[in-house]
Amino acid sequence: MPGLTSRKLWVLAALALPLLGAGGAAQALDAEQQRAKTMLEDLCARCHAVGKTGKSPNPLAPPFRTFGEKLYDTDMVQRLQDGLTTIHREMPTFRFNRHEAAAAVNYLRSIQRSR
Repeated sequence: MPGLTSRKLWVLAALALPLLGAGGAAQALDAEQQRAKTMLEDLCARCHAVGKTGKSPNPLAPPFRTFGEKLYDTDMVQRLQDGLTTIHREMPTFRFNRHEAAAAVNYLRSIQRSR
């Protein structure tokens, strides 16, 4: 491209990179969401599909991207802090600090599949 210096090309490439990343995803994860995803992968991926795609390793464990309305309960962050428990014997009780709980809910909201 005539007239474009290598610096200008570098700037253009840097600006275009986020548009090409994440496999065409509508929005890339921010740093907090990425940390929450990593945390949830460490804690939950043994049973649940944690990302926007894929099957849960345990067929009885729903993919996190299908939680939908549950994540919009006004007390979901508090429930994660208090200790999330279920009736499923294999699922351990998890407790998060306020920041971790808010980050987890933020990440989970970001991956919900649209209806």
